[in-house]
Amino acid sequence: MEKPEIFNSEDSPRSTSPSADHATFPPHRKNSTFDDEKARIDRLALDPGITASSFSHLDEKAILRKMDLRLIPMLALLYLLSFLDRGNIGNARIEGLVDDLGMTGPQYNWCLTVFFFTYAAFEVPSNLLLKRLRPSIWLPSIMVAWGIVMTLMGIVQNYHGLLIARIFLGVTEAGLFPGAAYYITMWYCRHEAQFRQALFFSAASIAGAFSGLLAFGIAKMDGVGGLEGWRWIFILEGILTVLVAIIAFFTLFDFPETASFLTEEERAFVVWRLKFQASIKRDKEGRIVDVIREEGEEMLAQDDTFQWKYVKAAFMDWQIWMNIWVYWGIVAPLYGISLFLPTIIRGLGYTSSTAQLLTVPIYITASILAVAVAWISDRFGKRYPFILVCLCIMAIGFIMCISTSTPGVIYAGVFIAACALYPAFPGNITWLSNNLAGSTKRATGQAIQIAMGNLAGAMASNFYRSKDAPHYVLGHALELGFIVAGIVALLILVFNYRRINAKRERQMAEGAHNGYTPAEMSALGDRALTFRYFL
Repeated sequence: MEKPEIFNSEDSPRSTSPSADHATFPPHRKNSTFDDEKARIDRLALDPGITASSFSHLDEKAILRKMDLRLIPMLALLYLLSFLDRGNIGNARIEGLVDDLGMTGPQYNWCLTVFFFTYAAFEVPSNLLLKRLRPSIWLPSIMVAWGIVMTLMGIVQNYHGLLIARIFLGVTEAGLFPGAAYYITMWYCRHEAQFRQALFFSAASIAGAFSGLLAFGIAKMDGVGGLEGWRWIFILEGILTVLVAIIAFFTLFDFPETASFLTEEERAFVVWRLKFQASIKRDKEGRIVDVIREEGEEMLAQDDTFQWKYVKAAFMDWQIWMNIWVYWGIVAPLYGISLFLPTIIRGLGYTSSTAQLLTVPIYITASILAVAVAWISDRFGKRYPFILVCLCIMAIGFIMCISTSTPGVIYAGVFIAACALYPAFPGNITWLSNNLAGSTKRATGQAIQIAMGNLAGAMASNFYRSKDAPHYVLGHALELGFIVAGIVALLILVFNYRRINAKRERQMAEGAHNGYTPAEMSALGDRALTFRYFL
């Protein structure tokens, strides 16, 4: 099939940047060239002459595979190292960290808690900086910073040194997860996002398994260089983080408009489908067949400009704050398990080495289930049913832990809870991003969700107290309480989303949207009458 004229001619009047028409622009060059190329592809995608038929000869699934192969492995590796570095203190603890530094149980818990204070405080500013400074610069930069902090944790000499190191670890790690979650929405449409979020997030569960294996091996270095084995856990994992960050500077891509692995046409198509995803009509197989608009009416493009009113709108949006309760119902158990799982298992009567190894099957299974559930969720175009089922299964797991003192049953309960919470996490992150329109509001909203939600990590850090060993009934009960609160919040969200969608349908039928221009409707984002909340 012949390509549309807009992509055929080098001297097309629509191509306003001569230098851009005659060159290939790798993502790591001068800012002026980068910005010119980004603006040029945006103009092509937004050209009034572009329709669904303009891209009918392109294979959308092949383009998605290209994106998956170039984007997701690096993101997953970055998050694996992030989760590894924040959670390895649990592995270090059972290798003698607390005794060697002369710490008490409450002091150890404070070292876990302070991480989340600075982690939460810096997430929103980091996501706003990500858009200004480009992902390929910002994400590796903060990664180098936290890798250095992690390495220095290996030489702390007392409680106060460890406490300060954990404070700075929170500052430097803050931008990675919300940044990567938002980054995915800059490339993928909302019906595709959860599968990619799960591929990326499954790195967290793999990190849990890898952490146990790695700690088991590194702990054998006890005495090397006159250092305890737990110190080598911090030092070697910190050095690994810095090395991967240096590679990421050269391998992480920024935006679809400047992706060197896509042709100009493919880049314009990716941008077009993102900006007009609310207006695109697809068949049962997910193929684009048309666009939804009335005759003579312009398609409604997503507003991607940065304006402070969109930042304010995110802070004032009810759905973000309600979703945080759902997030707490998932994140509190997530951090409780990731930070204390080796300790919980060792408390069942196993040696430190065995406890490290018994964490592995839990995380591997959770990783596989996270990806499988995400694929099904994207396939059916539903979010909340899967999150609700996972929350209920998590509750069953913690009820098992509370109701018995039998080691095998407690291990099974933790296993079940972990296998449900890891699929629930990317589902919840994706659900909110699906329901925030406009890239600035979405970037801010996701950062708020993750920042405030991760305060549950600060709380969970104190759920499992040393005096409650070996069964930690109080910790399990508190996790169960958060899960129940998350279920209630989820049901409130579903009720209101359905009510608002039905109201907007009635208003559209009455023609209430006719009083708005496409630009005004675009500026309203998810508050527009044409926007439907994703369930």
